[in-house]
Amino acid sequence: MNAICIITARGGSKRIPGKNKKLFLGKPIICYSIEAAISSGIFEEVMVSTDDEEIAEISKKAGAKVPFMRSMETSNDFATTDDVLMEVLATYEKIGKTFEYTACIYPTAPFVTAEKLKNALQILIENKASGVMPVVSFSFPPQRGMIVKNGKLQYCYPENAMKRSQDLEVVFHDCGQFYFYQTDKYLACKGDLPDGYVPLIMPETQVQDIDNASDWELAELKYKIMMQG
Repeated sequence: MNAICIITARGGSKRIPGKNKKLFLGKPIICYSIEAAISSGIFEEVMVSTDDEEIAEISKKAGAKVPFMRSMETSNDFATTDDVLMEVLATYEKIGKTFEYTACIYPTAPFVTAEKLKNALQILIENKASGVMPVVSFSFPPQRGMIVKNGKLQYCYPENAMKRSQDLEVVFHDCGQFYFYQTDKYLACKGDLPDGYVPLIMPETQVQDIDNASDWELAELKYKIMMQG
C-alpha cells in the first residue's frame, strides 16, 4: 500500500516533562504508536518527526525511520500538526517519494491498534473521503452543560435543561489519537478539509487525554482493561 505513517513527537512538553518518551506500563509511550503502525502492515513508510535525539533513537530501536530531524519552525509551541505534516510530505517529495495515503499518529496514543488503522484506511477508501477521524461521544450531553456566572450556576442552553439525555443529539469529540488522509486532497487544502472527516467511532474505555499525572494513571488502567478484553 502506498501509504505513509507520520508520528509527530517533538521533545518539548511543559505539563508532563519528556511526555513522548516517558514509560507507559514499562515501555516508552511512543513505542505503542510505532508498533501499531508497523504491525498493521498497511504502510510503506513508518516515520517519526522529532527534534529530540533521544526520541529519535527510541523510535529507531522500535522499528520506525527518522530520515531527517524536524525543523526549528515546526518545533515550537505554536506549530500545528498540519505544519508538521506539510513539512514532512514536502521533504519526502524533494527526494522523489510521494504517498497516496497519509496517516498521522500522535506519540501518546497507546490505544491505537493495527486493527483501528486498517479500519480507518478501509473507510477512507470505501467512502472516497478526504479524511477519517476517530471520535468518541461525550459521556454527558454538552447541551445540558452549565457555567458559573456571578457566583451561580447557569445553564448554557436553558431550553435543554429539562430534556432527557436520550432525547438530545449525540455529540462527539476528537479522540486525539490519529488521522487518516487522502494525501492529494489533504495537501490541496492544506489540512482544512472542505468536505470534512468521516468518523470512526471509538468506545469511551479506549480514549483518554493525557495531559497530567492523573490522566496518565487513568490511561494505564484503561489500557490494561482494553488488553484484557
